[in-house]
Amino acid sequence: MMPSLKTFRVAAALLLALPLAAPAGAQQPAPPAIQAPVPEPLRGPWYQGACADPSAALHLTARAAVRLPDNGPARLIRFSQSRLQDGWTLGTGRGAEAPRILLRGTAEALETAEPEPKLRDDRLPGETPIQAWHRCPAAPAGLAALHGEGVAFLSSLEALEAACGPAAPSPDSCVAAVIREGDVSSDGKLSVAEIARLVRGASWLLAAAEDATPETVLATGGGGLLAGVAMGRLLMESLDYDGDGKLSAAELAQDRLGFGRATGQADGRPVRMQGLQEGVALLRGVVEGLLFEQE
Repeated sequence: MMPSLKTFRVAAALLLALPLAAPAGAQQPAPPAIQAPVPEPLRGPWYQGACADPSAALHLTARAAVRLPDNGPARLIRFSQSRLQDGWTLGTGRGAEAPRILLRGTAEALETAEPEPKLRDDRLPGETPIQAWHRCPAAPAGLAALHGEGVAFLSSLEALEAACGPAAPSPDSCVAAVIREGDVSSDGKLSVAEIARLVRGASWLLAAAEDATPETVLATGGGGLLAGVAMGRLLMESLDYDGDGKLSAAELAQDRLGFGRATGQADGRPVRMQGLQEGVALLRGVVEGLLFEQE
């Protein structure tokens, strides 16, 4: 089945947030030094404190770490470099401060350290406090409801960066990746709800990158801001993944009852947050147009 015009519009908007191949003859940017992505056993959600009410959560993908304290600002580090060092995986983020995180452990026990900017790499971890993390059977309902869609988008973004970046095999691979990552209902198309899910996830990602508090994350998602008929219509458009005009229990639970297999992908390279922000604005425009578009 050929993708619809609507699908291509969505893909085009999303691609504007992703790195584009340089013109012929232009100097290609150096690829990131992802020598050692986060090991597969370490990917996924980790917790501190009781599983029923953790004091903090940490989610690891192949090329990112996001710390989500119960009461305090989130911290997202998307790795521009990652390598092994003295038994640790050392991930370094973008920006003037180049934030770093050290990771080591097994599938069931994790240790992390986040060194000060002035501490040299060859002296890590030094006296940096080491934090211990453990697995839980499931994410607490409140934590998953607040962060589940964003964590899912973080994993999807890494897949899209691999499929849509300068090293992508073809434009078709990028379009296919957009459909694959956004198509919750598995019908090979993107509905308004599926597009809105991507927008919500991208909005969460931008908030987390700015060290947003839980209250800011909630406000970013629009929680509690709609009422009456407007809420009913927007919920239907936003969560009716199979397009049958009804919200099933599975649709309401999508990304809200756990973090699933949001473990990311080691290929690709991080996009710049400024470009992602522009892409989110374009995606929002697409969604607003589709809400009132006559088929």
